[in-house]
Amino acid sequence: MPDLLARDATGQLAALKAKEVSAVELLKLALARHEQTHARLNIVVAADLERALEAAKAADDLRAKGAGGPLTGLPMTIKDTLDVIGMPASSGVEALRRRKAEDARAVALARQAGAVIWGKTNVPVMAADWQSFNALYGTSNNPWDPSRTPGGSSGGAAAALAAGVTPLEIGSDIGGSLRVPASFCGVFSHKPTWGLVSQVGHVPPAPGSHAERDLNVVGPMARSARDLRLLMSILTEGVPAKAEVADPARLKLGLWLDGFPLDAEVRAVIEDLGRRLEQAGAEVRPISAPVPLDQLMSAYQVLLGSLVALDMPGKAQARMRRLRGPAALALKMGADPRSWAGSVRAYAATHAEWIAADEVRARLRHTAEEAFASFDAIIAPVTPVTAFPHDHRPFQTRRLKLSDRSQIPYSSMLNWIALATACHLPVTTIPAGLASGLPVGAQIIGPHGSDSRTLAIAQAIDENFAGFIPPPLADA
Repeated sequence: MPDLLARDATGQLAALKAKEVSAVELLKLALARHEQTHARLNIVVAADLERALEAAKAADDLRAKGAGGPLTGLPMTIKDTLDVIGMPASSGVEALRRRKAEDARAVALARQAGAVIWGKTNVPVMAADWQSFNALYGTSNNPWDPSRTPGGSSGGAAAALAAGVTPLEIGSDIGGSLRVPASFCGVFSHKPTWGLVSQVGHVPPAPGSHAERDLNVVGPMARSARDLRLLMSILTEGVPAKAEVADPARLKLGLWLDGFPLDAEVRAVIEDLGRRLEQAGAEVRPISAPVPLDQLMSAYQVLLGSLVALDMPGKAQARMRRLRGPAALALKMGADPRSWAGSVRAYAATHAEWIAADEVRARLRHTAEEAFASFDAIIAPVTPVTAFPHDHRPFQTRRLKLSDRSQIPYSSMLNWIALATACHLPVTTIPAGLASGLPVGAQIIGPHGSDSRTLAIAQAIDENFAGFIPPPLADA
């Protein structure tokens, strides 16, 4: 039965329905896989096995009666920024783990659909890095190469999917946190249109918050596009989604590969995906950036930084306010907006500055919609590089190395994901291929509200050109 874990969620659910396996047996297989991989990957960092076993037994009873929901009996893990009964979201902080919590809304919906939720997957502190490590649970490793990061902040989630520990996950994304780990681990994710899936029970912001934070989204992660569609149908709380089907021969796609730094090997993988789509009859046209990139990054920096600052300790916030004057002067004198001065400007932004950035964002979204008038979707890279070696130095000292041995700022990780995040657009991330033995993901970016379309395109690509490839370690 171990080969059951190699199936996607839809395949495992079919096995449950056909009585090839019971929910209790499937849960035990997942737990055994976790035990097998934990020492070298460290991806599931908390568990509630007693509650999960009770849920699995109840799922078997329901199936015996011909009842249950769309996920009945399926074992699942959850990103550790989402509250779960018995396993509060720690976000890598000890004090947050020591509290009682109810299920986050997205978690409650999965549980109501019959999912057996048994573990939490690792994240960076307060979900604020593209690596998943913290003092509470340690460092999570990439199943393709444990010396490298699985990404962040949904890094443990993506690694658990790739390693076969879980068939479904719920993650979140404010700075690429669904997309980067999916790309680095070779799995699928969907960043919904902002506001489509509830954020209630996500930490940050502080536990108990009910406001929907700008930019942030909660969304599904999986090993297939069809599984993304399944979980999205549950997370949207009855919001009807069109059951779209994409025909590769009728697609019109923009291929955006210029304007930001991009490793040559990553570029080659996505170009090859474009060629395969063309061979299947799709119209794939190279395009320049859909919006002015300097305006995009300036506005996004303020929109994102002003949110991140809210989660900083009070002393750090006060320090940023004191540095406002020197930072403004440095920027006026020509300092790089990606330097400390630009960060201070973002973290200490006034409400008026946020409104100005919001106005730029609204204009850019309108510009982007004009670009989408010619295409069903835009295909773009997720990150400028493949998964990189663990690097826990301060942010300002980190650099990303390209295959030609040149280096770019660590902040370049924000570039390719900025358009969809700042403009609240949906993105489905798919595995596009391998570069030097490591996964490369591609974003399928759609116009506002076109979630069903990007998911349909992803499924067409998944089932015809580029799907999940198990990492070598998953079979070890």
